[in-house]
Amino acid sequence: MAAAAEHRRGLVSLAGPVYVELLSGVTAGIVNTVWVARLGGAALAAVAVATTVENLLLGVVLVAGTGTTVLLARARGAQDPAAVRSALRGVWALWAVVTPVVAAGGYLGREPLARLVLGGADGGSLDLATGYFSVALPGIAVFYAANVVDGILKGAGDTRTPMRLAVLANGLILVLDPLLILGAGLGVRGAAIATVLGRTVALACGAVALRRNRVLRWAAGAPRNLQGGSLRADFARTAATGLPMSADFVTRMAGTLALVAVVARLGVDEVAGYGMATKATYVATMAFYAVRQAAAIRTAHLLGAGRDERRAVGRQALLLSGALGLSAGLALLAAAPWIMRALGSGGAAAAAGALYLRCSGPYLLLLACYIALGGVFEGSGGSPALARITACGVVLQLALAYGLSAYGLPGICSAMATAMAVQCAAVAAMHLRTREARTAGDGDTKGATDARTGVGR
Repeated sequence: MAAAAEHRRGLVSLAGPVYVELLSGVTAGIVNTVWVARLGGAALAAVAVATTVENLLLGVVLVAGTGTTVLLARARGAQDPAAVRSALRGVWALWAVVTPVVAAGGYLGREPLARLVLGGADGGSLDLATGYFSVALPGIAVFYAANVVDGILKGAGDTRTPMRLAVLANGLILVLDPLLILGAGLGVRGAAIATVLGRTVALACGAVALRRNRVLRWAAGAPRNLQGGSLRADFARTAATGLPMSADFVTRMAGTLALVAVVARLGVDEVAGYGMATKATYVATMAFYAVRQAAAIRTAHLLGAGRDERRAVGRQALLLSGALGLSAGLALLAAAPWIMRALGSGGAAAAAGALYLRCSGPYLLLLACYIALGGVFEGSGGSPALARITACGVVLQLALAYGLSAYGLPGICSAMATAMAVQCAAVAAMHLRTREARTAGDGDTKGATDARTGVGR
């Protein structure tokens, strides 16, 4: 019981700040949309597609950020300063390789990219999206660096500083948006400038936080004869650790975008209601991902310290995230119409969104369980298998959603819940196999010990 309470407290302590960090980003995105909407439909469409592209590009830097979090947490648990320095070299090398390709390549191809995401349409939206990209894509260097700093601090066991940095960045964006979009008359380009400036200030503060971090200072002050691998090996290790987690994120994002096309078969009101309703579910799903990050950090740290507590951490993560998922489902079931009104939706679209929210409870509960267990696998090196399960689940979800769309949004929700149930079953089976392998390994170790000591003869 004491160990369970320790794990539970550890998860809550890590997950709480991560949730505030994630939620602040969602809030800033919604408010940013409100300000841009005052410029008209063309501006709103331009920013909507531009921010969707940025979300997809986030998957690229997750290779560096999430990989470093896991590697640093293990090194911290093992009290290995050379491994800490290797992880830091690897992540900054990865950032230096990836960032120029995305930032410079994106800037040079900003107009074709805008045309692609807008479906080839000409007119005001195309020019506005191109203008947004001309600022946002070079600014991706700041965005990526901030995500690297975030991953380093979390790997060092500090989730509170990333929370503060995120709140600072998003708070500045909220202040700068009206000043630059409307006050200075910069329009859509002003929204991009506000975003880059807010992140730049937070990044500068993050650099100071890195210099003051106790774990990083300890690793930097350790004897230099404790050498790690080569720079190439550090780069490859970071990429190999983070790539499956990045693939998992990008796959789920792509599946979410593809699902919109399936919902579109139902009608305009259903698409509008679904789009608004999914924003309401972010409040819950961000909590699930906060638990996931906490589980990954704690699992990696304990494994680095020589303590294989995956089963115990997984159980507490399941209980915590499952309780959040159940609470969210019940809240949406009871308050769906009021939630849609609070989001500014009305008429048939609001009714469709409320119907979706009321039917989404089973999916949210299963999603919470899947995401929570995923953190344990991320922290223990099981991300490749997890990414494969996610990919298969997304394909199954889209196929089921297409077939069940004849039953409207309840059919879509049933497809999502069914596909997620299959993913939960797969990850649970993988978890059990890991447990059995661990038990067998413990038995082999015990047998070898008995043979050496003569005990049990």
